Amino acid sequence: MKRKILSVLTCVGLAVGLLGGTVSAVAADDAAGDFKVGFIMLHDENSTYDLNFINGATEACEKLGIEYSIKTNVPEGQECYDAACELADAGCNAIFADSFGHEDYMIEAAKEFPDVQFCHSTGTKAHTEGLDNYHNAFASIYEGRYLAGVAAGMKLNEMIADGTITEEEAKIGYVGAYTYAEVISGYTSFFLGARSECPSATMEVTFTGSWYDETAEKEGATKLINDGCVLISQHADSMGAPTACEAAGVPDVSYNGSTIAACPNTFIVSSRIDWAPYYEYAITAFMNGENIDADYIGSLQTGSVVLTEINDKAAAAGTVEHVEEVKAALESGDIHVFDTAAFTVEGEELTSYMADVDTDPAYEGDTEVISDGYFHESEYRSAPYFDLQIDGITLLDTAF
Repeated sequence: MKRKILSVLTCVGLAVGLLGGTVSAVAADDAAGDFKVGFIMLHDENSTYDLNFINGATEACEKLGIEYSIKTNVPEGQECYDAACELADAGCNAIFADSFGHEDYMIEAAKEFPDVQFCHSTGTKAHTEGLDNYHNAFASIYEGRYLAGVAAGMKLNEMIADGTITEEEAKIGYVGAYTYAEVISGYTSFFLGARSECPSATMEVTFTGSWYDETAEKEGATKLINDGCVLISQHADSMGAPTACEAAGVPDVSYNGSTIAACPNTFIVSSRIDWAPYYEYAITAFMNGENIDADYIGSLQTGSVVLTEINDKAAAAGTVEHVEEVKAALESGDIHVFDTAAFTVEGEELTSYMADVDTDPAYEGDTEVISDGYFHESEYRSAPYFDLQIDGITLLDTAF
């Protein structure tokens, strides 16, 4: 695939050079010396997922005044190893990758370049690989998705109250990429947030088998709408689902950024991970010769989990104020997203579950993750491991 060149960065004090699929930028302030950072992105700025990472990378590096390069459209294959080696050979002291399938190739590169720090977002193996120069990172985005679900549940209640739908018709549709734990954790936390406001809510989930496929995501959303889903959300990276919702007049909760410009009538809110705090933390530690944890987990408190503005045109009245109240309860620990009293699995409340935290080829459970009345997501490693199928959610296909 020919790599697409990113648009030129236009920050004051930066000299920017474009080479193939790489953006390089050098801060005018040389206080950071010769420290260089490289970033590997699965797609480019056309993907909401990758754009979110790109924005976090540029914000952190420009704040710290360091040189950085961003390689875009790097597949989840040997190309990732090649890109990591190119960045290391070019003098990068730290290299970050943004997609789940990059992990094995980042580990390979970390072994090849022991003096370079390698960091991988969404990965699962840093705590078991035991490499001093390889690290994973994620954030408690399930809290952000829960808050977005609260907004969705309030919208369902408004639709019930005004007679648009009945309680039994409060069916949500969800467009997912793969049947990975990350996606399962995401749609489950969103559903639990919605059901905390609208107890009659149910949800159908369809999968595309791709992180970014605008056609498949649009078709998936359309299929859900035609099947009676009255509100749509997603864990996929294009504008496919939001534009399908705008065309059909169906309320939408997006992911990784606001879609209000393209979908002013249907966009409610979006949750996302802000990667700038992590990048700043990790890069600063490396510049100071300090190590970081094998697994980093950002949160609402660290500013790593955020919501976009809430669109008053589409959201239910009072959404802004109520979401703030629930956010405060999450931060204080008064609410736990995966409270076991809030869901059942095959009709039973869970009191114990062995999760696959130390990932092995058989994906066998190895760690008890339920205690104190809730499932402890992302506490034993940063990447999600909630992979339960709870009651109230129907999977339309599981081929991915």
